[in-house]
Amino acid sequence: MSKIKILFQVLNVIFIILYVYPGSILGYFIYRDFSIQPQITRDFLVSSNHVYAFLLLSLIGLIAYYKSSKEIIFNYLILISIILEVLHLVIPNRSFQYSDLFGNIIGVLLSILLISIFKFWRKK
Repeated sequence: MSKIKILFQVLNVIFIILYVYPGSILGYFIYRDFSIQPQITRDFLVSSNHVYAFLLLSLIGLIAYYKSSKEIIFNYLILISIILEVLHLVIPNRSFQYSDLFGNIIGVLLSILLISIFKFWRKK
């Protein structure tokens, strides 16, 4: 297994832990408070943190699996972005928010756009 695939798998596990933990693990490490969520940049119409997180995860996933199974990885990334946010409906101290869900999906779609642009430029 290549290093990029291992990195993608490790990031998947980290994302799942961060998403299903009933509180903010990152908030605890930064502010010593599980109830505070660190904010990278201000939100616009969607959650910027979620866009950045899923952009990173998706770029690494698409690079790792693009040649072998791009449709499967695309479907996986979309599904995991939806499932992880919907789980917040049942996890204590977490809340489902449409802005987070759309941020997740936009992060995945942006990564697909960036990979497509890169592949297009590479062909020229």
